[in-house]
Amino acid sequence: MRLILSYVIGLIFGVGISISGMANPAKVLNFFDIAGTWDPSLAFVMGGALAVTFVGYRFVLRRPSPLLASGFQLPTRRDLDLPLIAGSAIFGVGWGIAGFCPGGALPALGTGRSEVFIFVGALLAGIIAAKILQAALAARRQTPA
Repeated sequence: MRLILSYVIGLIFGVGISISGMANPAKVLNFFDIAGTWDPSLAFVMGGALAVTFVGYRFVLRRPSPLLASGFQLPTRRDLDLPLIAGSAIFGVGWGIAGFCPGGALPALGTGRSEVFIFVGALLAGIIAAKILQAALAARRQTPA
């Protein structure tokens, strides 16, 4: 049941991304082109997502637990550290260069366009590189000097 529900939620998300045009990198890049062919529709998509999330969290968190889990898994840290800031910056630069974010690229895989597959490949390579770097840094911190 949990797998089916995850699939349905992902499908709804992918359809929403596709309908909103956020799987089209040209639309996303036009949002960043303030001095040229600026397209503010991405701001409305983000605003709508924030409104739904704001209301949804208020509604869902009133429950003692999620429907298919024993408890909510909410972040407890509130500090800003270098990995968070650097990762956010890398994400933003990549989004601005490619016009894709992971949420828009995965539904766009269905288009069969080569640039989408290249982006997703680079995304996966980046995830693997980050995990390797994190493990190396953790091992280095544990090794006595």
